[in-house]
Amino acid sequence: MTKKPYRPAFRDRARPPRRAFRHGRERNDDDAILLYGWHTVTAALANPARRIRRLLATENALRRLADDGIALPLAPEPVRPDALDARLTPDAVHQGLLAEADPLSSPDIEELDRSGIVLVLDQITDPHNVGAILRTAAAFAVAAVVTTARHSPQATGVLAKAASGALEHVPIVTVQNLARGLSALKERGFFTVGLDSGAPDDLATVGLRAPLALVLGAEGKGLRQLTAATCDRLACLALPGAIKSLNVSNAATLALYIAGRAIG
Repeated sequence: MTKKPYRPAFRDRARPPRRAFRHGRERNDDDAILLYGWHTVTAALANPARRIRRLLATENALRRLADDGIALPLAPEPVRPDALDARLTPDAVHQGLLAEADPLSSPDIEELDRSGIVLVLDQITDPHNVGAILRTAAAFAVAAVVTTARHSPQATGVLAKAASGALEHVPIVTVQNLARGLSALKERGFFTVGLDSGAPDDLATVGLRAPLALVLGAEGKGLRQLTAATCDRLACLALPGAIKSLNVSNAATLALYIAGRAIG
């Protein structure tokens, strides 16, 4: 039987929140994460592996959900836009949708597909950059993104919005120690290549092969010394213009394009 989308009638008054929330802070009960924005929330709704605890939506968002025939796993709570504004930072663009959800499970390195590419992030802390990298990773069918438990943004709020639904498509592998994580990838046959603007070899000439792990460092700092030493090779992105470095999310896009063409 085809599941019909939930079509609630909008109530004039918002349901009071379970707890008081201070304006401008992304907060939530227990260990639930916040997802907001149209693409982010609707992608989560379509993911059977994602458990949604609460769904808050404005009148316009509820109408759009119904018009698009999006099936809802639970009854949404109609709210006014200012009720969502109060849950988020002032610059957050929620588009009338906010969900409280359980985090997705993190696979182990031993579970990763050995036929493709993974991205490894070395202490990239900006959630906008990590979200953009995840979005690019989803576009290039990356098998997973490996990051550290510390010095990495949580997969919620700003990061999830920047990822624009990619959290539901790209597994995030969390490791305690990145050098040991890279060693585990190498034991499974991954060719590990760190991007370093000072490396003498161009990524396009390195002889890339699958399975491949591309390692990206934080802007400004680049790869840490132990991370670079653990990689099989270091390579740069040869750029023809006067500026020789890119924002890390743009570097990830170019590196994945080069790697995709090299290994098919």
